[in-house]
Amino acid sequence: MSQTLVEKIATAHTLGGEPVFAGDYLRIRPKHIMTHDNTSAVMGKFKAIGATRMHDASQPVFAIDHDIQNHSPENLGKYAKIEAFASEQGVDFYRPGTGISHQVMIERGYVTPGSMVVGSDSHSNIYGAISALGTPVVRTDAASIWATGETWWQVPPVAQVELTGTLQDGVTGKDVIIALCGAFNHDEVLNHAVEFVGEGIAQLTMDQRMSIANMTTEWGALAGVFPCDEVLLTWLEDRAKWMAARGFPRYSAEDVSDWAGNPLAADADATYAVGLSLDLGSVIPHVSGPDHVKVMHALPEIEAKRIAIQKAYVLSCVNGRLEDLQAAAAVVKGQHVADGVEFYVAAASATIQAEAESDGTWGILADAGVIFLPPGCGTCIGLGAGTLEPGEVGISATNRNFKGRMGSRDAKAYLASPAVVAASALAGHIAAPRTYECCEVRTQFTQHKSSSRKGGGGVIDGFPASITGRMLWLPVDNLNTDGIYSGAMTYRDDVSREDMAAAAMENYDPTFTTIAKPGDIIVSGLNFGTGSSREQAATCLKVRGIACVIAESFSQTYVRNAINNGFICLVCPSLVAAVRTQFSGESASTVVLGELSLNFELATATLGGESYAFMPLGQVPQEIIVAGGAENVVAERLAASS
Repeated sequence: MSQTLVEKIATAHTLGGEPVFAGDYLRIRPKHIMTHDNTSAVMGKFKAIGATRMHDASQPVFAIDHDIQNHSPENLGKYAKIEAFASEQGVDFYRPGTGISHQVMIERGYVTPGSMVVGSDSHSNIYGAISALGTPVVRTDAASIWATGETWWQVPPVAQVELTGTLQDGVTGKDVIIALCGAFNHDEVLNHAVEFVGEGIAQLTMDQRMSIANMTTEWGALAGVFPCDEVLLTWLEDRAKWMAARGFPRYSAEDVSDWAGNPLAADADATYAVGLSLDLGSVIPHVSGPDHVKVMHALPEIEAKRIAIQKAYVLSCVNGRLEDLQAAAAVVKGQHVADGVEFYVAAASATIQAEAESDGTWGILADAGVIFLPPGCGTCIGLGAGTLEPGEVGISATNRNFKGRMGSRDAKAYLASPAVVAASALAGHIAAPRTYECCEVRTQFTQHKSSSRKGGGGVIDGFPASITGRMLWLPVDNLNTDGIYSGAMTYRDDVSREDMAAAAMENYDPTFTTIAKPGDIIVSGLNFGTGSSREQAATCLKVRGIACVIAESFSQTYVRNAINNGFICLVCPSLVAAVRTQFSGESASTVVLGELSLNFELATATLGGESYAFMPLGQVPQEIIVAGGAENVVAERLAASS
């Protein structure tokens, strides 16, 4: 049977060795597992399951990047413990200031064509630019991989995205992915892996491909994979020389030649769940926001509104590379940032910063009045200098603009390309670096017949036959992890269960803490749990006493976190549709409704005498939930093997 590229890469990393297809549950052994500041939390899980040594010390990579501006004794102590643990275990460790973890993984040669590389971070999709299967896993998975070399995965449905036509001058990869997010904003690729094809790909630089692959996360996809072509192979040759000159040749010119001679590719007759196309020639710069990635405005239209800004940003794993810095410098050269505007810039790595300093880019930005930050995540995650204050408006070349992510929930954030951000910083309002004519983004969408993802009915021993609780209706789509559990709490290791429970939903609804009671069942809309891979967005609801979450659809990473922590998530579109209709006039963020009963044997939810079918939980999720979480499953395996 024919396979997609994603299915072929997954097959190469499964323990069984048999061909796998969309919907299959499998045990995978990824080439590498990346963790960053959250390494500290994974260390705790690793020890809790009874592990003492890495299964394969060459598999993990630690790269510190998130809270590197925090020089408190507590944070520096945490970093010291991570470094000591890496030394003890023989794991590659990259100190704060080396760069953003994803950039480090790519530029230091850990990601190669045809490999499966996972990271405990939602933007691991970026590895798809290297024709790898890059996808996020969660902290519990990371600990499992450390201990056993493997974890579980379900192959997602695969979407094929054809890129045609030629980009207009000044249009970038960031503009392409913003256009895709805005044009296909009804969950067309939610929880899919995306494979990019088409003659339009050849003109995309590697920096542009990384931007596109990175933000397939915001599009709702679990991976975004480009083909292995001449552009990539030339880039790989350069990287091989760069690494060899520095004494760590993780791949060589001979390896690149092998990839060129035998590139892994989808079969010509492979089956895809959906097909989409985008004419690159119809793309002009767009701006996303505020507060939502999938709300898109053509640049000429939003420029005419003269929306004043106070802060601007060119940084992050999506737009902190040399091309991005050069684009911003070209706009500001010989000019100065507007009065009342703070313009923050950070390179994605120390290597990129050195290149920008060497070619004069850094000096041009400095002369324009830019405020430089160290190579790391920082403001993108709401940490360190330059976060948005209440009432402020920012425009950013980052990948997320969720309410509260980059600072105050009472601020507004827009997303755009580095050139647009730089032009806005000069103008003091959202502005264009040059004139563009509005045109309709030309797209096509085709739904294909594909086998449904495997679930499985019935209830295994130990799993509850039914649950009944008070229903809390959260009338919103795309409720993101920043809303469920704030970034300011995420990287603290001193948060008690009580504090975690109290912080649940505080960015979404500050009154939630006074409303929610143990045993409540949350019901919400589309794509619940989108955004960051932070595990606490699931565990905060569990420790709060929430019985389960029901949604029209979920971010698969959120579901993975929930299942790994023994927390139930159910998909029930008919229930959500009925509640939407009945309570469409409600203005509250959290609405208390009647008693909701869940029957897991029949896979039905009953509210007010009406029953609605939900998607049954498969055997694998039930087994993990019965065990009390994936950590217990791994602990039992380790105990048995010893």
